[in-house]
Amino acid sequence: MSAAKSQGAPRQIGEVGAELGLQADDLILYGPHKAKVSMAAVRRKLQAAGTDGGSLILVSAITPTPAGEGKTTTSIGLAQGLRHIGKRACVALREPSLGPTMGVKGGATGGGLAQVVPADDINLHFTGDLHAVTSAHNLAVAAMDNHLHFGNVGRLAVRGGAMKRVLDMNDRSLRGVVVGLGGKTGGLPRETGFDITAASEVMAVLCLSSSYSELKERLGRIVVAFREDGEPVHLAELGVQGAVAALLRDALMPNLVQTLEGGPALVHGGPFANIAQGANSVLATKLALASADYAVTEVGFGFDLGAEKFFDIVCGYGGFAPRVVVLVATGRALKMHGGVKVRDLDAPDVEAVLRGRENLEKHLDSIGQFGVRPVVAINKFAGDTEGELGAVRAICTDAGVPAALCDGFGSGGPGAAELAELVSAEVDASAAAGPAQLEPLYDWQAPVREKIEAVATRIYGAAAIDYMPKARADLRAIERHGFAALPVCIAKTQSSLSDNPKLLGRPKDFLVTVREVLIAAGAGFLVPLTGEILRMPGLPREPSALAIDVDDDGTITGLR
Repeated sequence: MSAAKSQGAPRQIGEVGAELGLQADDLILYGPHKAKVSMAAVRRKLQAAGTDGGSLILVSAITPTPAGEGKTTTSIGLAQGLRHIGKRACVALREPSLGPTMGVKGGATGGGLAQVVPADDINLHFTGDLHAVTSAHNLAVAAMDNHLHFGNVGRLAVRGGAMKRVLDMNDRSLRGVVVGLGGKTGGLPRETGFDITAASEVMAVLCLSSSYSELKERLGRIVVAFREDGEPVHLAELGVQGAVAALLRDALMPNLVQTLEGGPALVHGGPFANIAQGANSVLATKLALASADYAVTEVGFGFDLGAEKFFDIVCGYGGFAPRVVVLVATGRALKMHGGVKVRDLDAPDVEAVLRGRENLEKHLDSIGQFGVRPVVAINKFAGDTEGELGAVRAICTDAGVPAALCDGFGSGGPGAAELAELVSAEVDASAAAGPAQLEPLYDWQAPVREKIEAVATRIYGAAAIDYMPKARADLRAIERHGFAALPVCIAKTQSSLSDNPKLLGRPKDFLVTVREVLIAAGAGFLVPLTGEILRMPGLPREPSALAIDVDDDGTITGLR
């Protein structure tokens, strides 16, 4: 499919589905250009593929900066590039969250000639998945509060540890609230707050579930509160496990859309990468693998956050492994890691690119620890000079890692053809060596402290880990309640390899401080909190929402 297709009208979604072997009855249409894939169709495709599915390509990045790396654009561009060179490829991505879309980040559908469409729909309400997660999560909390109101026979602790409500919007005013005011009929007064929907454990559960039965089982394990004696209270004990799952019935089905060049794209699920696993749904990835020769997926933030969790958590539960990791690097980001301020990034500076090499080199080293082949995608920006692009190539050459230029933004599939050829060759080399495998960083059965230490020292580069009193108490409770065999999903800043967002490049001899450790029993992982992690972002001084509008024809403008 040539890039010329990108200038025409999108294909009917049934035509796109046919490329994945899907029939008209397999799709639940949401208009002409988006659809859900029925669970019956998903089951049929997965059963037919068995263990003979396509090759998984994971797209990650160096430590992100305000300069932007273009990871989603590169992922879409790579899928388009693979189709441009004659390969059957499908991209699988996370759904955008309304909060960041209206805030500072903007949408998450790619850019330039490497986008998924209909972009406005995907960036706004799409097929309602995030709203379903919001409702399902809040039903669980409402049931818990109802239990408190009617006598609290289970002796739930009113203070501390209880599940908060969620909302799919950036709203700092809701981080801490008091509920239950208004007298005897208003419920039990208590302090609580809101998280953003993407940080909900229900979202994490949805994205790790491969069937309705697994969804219900995982939902039932969610710890909604603790009793006065410290024992956990699971959602199943409240009796609304089935109702919560029912609200997620349609949300579990993957969403099918297309790239600007008409290629298939599955956009499904959106858990945060610094508080959860940061990957699209396991079902969407499995469907892409069962339906195409190449499945391209991405994970949030840098390799130290999203990709580590993908390898150590998502692959374990999903039962798949990437053959290749594509690490996105840009001259602009390396200049920032080399000490250049954002305001000065437009000035050519080859030496700054070279000074920033340690950040790229650390991520390449981390990929090697999982035993997966790395490829560097040099994502081209309009202001890049040949000298700066050459400097990035030189860093990769010195590291012994193949690299290719990618200009999906400017040229679509043809602009990503060099990267697609390289990735295809690396996939072939991996396949010749045998089945796709990875080497997990740790054994899930290892003590929790050992698992945290493995990630912090081997992936972040920390010298040591310090545990605050609350974290030490949490670890004792985790052992006591039988959750110690869960993998760890460490929450830390995305702006640094350390837990200090101001430390760019490749920090050394730093200490990681664990403040507390949360239990996400439904999702199936523990969440050690480091640094200051906000589960409910706020809007910036000038949010993206200020530029968004709709005219009398219903045309939306200003989304980016």
